Amino acid sequence: MESYGYLLDIALILIFTKVLGLVTKRIEMPQVVGALMAGIVLGPGFLKIVHESQFIDHIAEIGVIVLMFSAGLETDINELKKSGGKSFVIALIGVLIPLIGGYLLASFYNSGDKAFLENMFIGVILTATSVSISVETLKEMGKLSTPSGNAILGAALIDDVLGIIALTLITGMADTSVDLTTVMIKIVAFFAVSIVIGLAAHRLIEKWFDRYEKVHRRFSILSFAFCLLFAYCAEEFFGVADITGAFIAGLIISGTSRSSYVKMRIETLSYLLISPVFFASIGLKFVLPEMTTSILIFSVLLLVISVLSKILGCGLGAKLCGYQTIQSARIGVGMISRGEVALIVASKGMAVGLMNDQFFGPIIIMVVFTTIVTPILLKFVFKDRINDPDVYTDSALIEDYSEVENNERKNMEILEQKKKRSAA
Repeated sequence: MESYGYLLDIALILIFTKVLGLVTKRIEMPQVVGALMAGIVLGPGFLKIVHESQFIDHIAEIGVIVLMFSAGLETDINELKKSGGKSFVIALIGVLIPLIGGYLLASFYNSGDKAFLENMFIGVILTATSVSISVETLKEMGKLSTPSGNAILGAALIDDVLGIIALTLITGMADTSVDLTTVMIKIVAFFAVSIVIGLAAHRLIEKWFDRYEKVHRRFSILSFAFCLLFAYCAEEFFGVADITGAFIAGLIISGTSRSSYVKMRIETLSYLLISPVFFASIGLKFVLPEMTTSILIFSVLLLVISVLSKILGCGLGAKLCGYQTIQSARIGVGMISRGEVALIVASKGMAVGLMNDQFFGPIIIMVVFTTIVTPILLKFVFKDRINDPDVYTDSALIEDYSEVENNERKNMEILEQKKKRSAA
C-alpha cells in the first residue's frame, strides 16, 4: 500500500516553520531563524518526527533555486554599476579575509584526500552576507540613507556575485573526474555563454513583456521555466552549480518592465511551500554533535572568525576607500550576518559532498549567532556622536532598493485598480 506520510511531513514543516517564525519575529529576529529551528526541532536531533526523504530533498532543491532566482531578480546590473568602485573594494576584501580565515581554521581540524576542498568550502560559507537583516535594522534607526548605509548595501550586492563565483569554482573542482584546467575552461565558457545568451534573452523578454498592456500569469510561469532551464544547463553541460544558473536567470530578467511582477509571484510560490521546506530541510540534517573539547573550541573559534573577518575585511576595504574609522567599523559590522545565504551555500556543499559532517553543527550555530548579534552590534556602533560623519544623504541606490521593497504593495494596488476598471 502506498504511503502518504509525506503529506503529514509537509504539513508539520509548514506549521512549525510558521509558528516558530512568528515567535522569532516577536523577539525581533528574522523568521528564517524560526524556519531553521523548526527543522532542528522536528528532526533527528530532537523530536524525531520528520526525517529526510527524497521527496523533501527535491522540494528543498527547488526551494534553493527559487531563492537564488529571486536574488538575481533583485540584483539589477545597473545597481551594481551605481554602487561604484568603493563598494567593490569593500566586498572583495570582505570576501578574501573570511575565505582565508575559514580555510585556515578548518585546516587545523580536517585532513585527508578531500580536506583541501572541504576546508576551502568552510571559507566560502564565511564569505556569505545576508544584508536584509542589516537593512531592516538601519531602516528602524533611520540610518540606511547615510554614507555607511549606502556602502553596506552596495558592497552586499557585489558580495553576492563574488560569493557565487567562489561557490562555482569550489563545486566545479569537486568533480574528481576532471582536472582543474577543464573546470576553469567550463566555468569561463559558462559565463561567456551566459553573457551572450543573457543580452539577447533580456531584449527578447523585454519585447515580449511590452507587447501586453496588462500583466499576465504567463509572465511568471515562463520566467520560472526559464530559470529551471538555465539551472539545468549550468549543471548538466558546464558542471556549474544549478543555483548559479538560477541566479544568472534572475539577472537576465531583472530590470525588465515586468520583473517586479515576476518577483512578486515567485515569492508567493516560495513563501507558500518550497522555502519553508528548504530551510527546515537544513535543520533536519542537524544532529547535535558530541561536544568534545575539540568541537567546542572549533565552534567558538568559528564564531569569533565569522564576526572579526567581516569587520576587519570590510572595515579595511572601507578605510582604504577613504571612509572614517567609525564608518569603517559600521560597514564591517553591517556585513556580519550570514543568514539564509550561508544556509544556501551549505546545502549545496552537502549535495556535492563538500561538507564534512563534523563541521555542520558549528556552521548552524554560526548562522544563528551572526543573525542575532548583527542588529545588536549595529545599534551600538551607530549611536549618535558629536560631528557624526554619517548624516542623511541622497542616494539612487537606497531609493531603488526601497522601490524594490515596495514592489509587491504597488503591484497589488495596480492590479486592484485594473480589476475595478474592468468591472466598471
